[in-house]
Amino acid sequence: MSYPGYPQGTPTVVPAHPFDPRADAEVLRRAMKGFGTDEAAIINVLTRRTNVQRLQIIVEFKTMYGKDLISDLKSELSGNFENVIVAMMTPLPQYYAKELHRAISGIGTDEDILIEIMCTLSNSEIRTIRQAYHEHYRSSLESDLKGDSSGTFKRLMVSLCAAGRDESMVTDPHQARYDAQQLLRAGELQLGTDESTFNMILCQRNYAQLRLIFEEYQHLTGHDIEKAIKNEFSGNSENCLLSIVRAIKNKPAFFAKCLHKYMEGIGTEDKNLIRVIVTRSEIDMQEIKREYYTMYGKSLKDRLRDECSGDYKRCLYALIGEP
Repeated sequence: MSYPGYPQGTPTVVPAHPFDPRADAEVLRRAMKGFGTDEAAIINVLTRRTNVQRLQIIVEFKTMYGKDLISDLKSELSGNFENVIVAMMTPLPQYYAKELHRAISGIGTDEDILIEIMCTLSNSEIRTIRQAYHEHYRSSLESDLKGDSSGTFKRLMVSLCAAGRDESMVTDPHQARYDAQQLLRAGELQLGTDESTFNMILCQRNYAQLRLIFEEYQHLTGHDIEKAIKNEFSGNSENCLLSIVRAIKNKPAFFAKCLHKYMEGIGTEDKNLIRVIVTRSEIDMQEIKREYYTMYGKSLKDRLRDECSGDYKRCLYALIGEP
């Protein structure tokens, strides 16, 4: 079953054209001036601008009025509506850095955040986030990840944080067959598991090559690489490796699964929900919606209607391209 009417791999938030940051700043100023706030005007402007354009509006607002736009928005808004607007107005590397810090600070670790971010971003994106993290927290992301994790999961995080994956997309069928055999020997064909082989291959090979390796593994064993990972690993290490595999196979489906997870059970994980919708709206949200409908038999809009309300819900609707 396919979701009707949506092309694949397209964003729901695209650059406004023509774009006049001065006019947008004036609209936002009027929306927050005097008694009451015009939330509809704020949603209408900000959900139809990209992150880069929103940052230009912030500069224009400060130039025109001598005030900080984010501070003004925070003073006028509240709850999850405030949270989603602030997320939209934060430079992307800083936003990811804050989310990673949230995952590893305080009591316990939110491994879901670490896995979702570290397993899906490119080398250059991870390097930029590492720099933003260091500038903001005066600490190394790698060191903080090491200090907050252990064992195989820690080594996976350190490997991904190194941002050294081959990104050439050049494929070698002979190497793919060899790597598939190595994975088989490291797991199912021996007592215990050689985690380092899984770590090295899954964190270093390029995405196209890994898809070939997964095909070869299926050919060799008659079952999917995911089955082997489930048999050989457990806990966060299993989740991390499965996430790498699933993101490589079908990234929109991976994020559809994330969205579903953040909305199932008692209470919605709103900050995680916001992160996926804000960050993917400029990349592949149309395809994520299609995958969500295929996987769960319900549109993402309908699911958000069940979980969210008020201006928060209307803002999320706008970000996913729904009226």
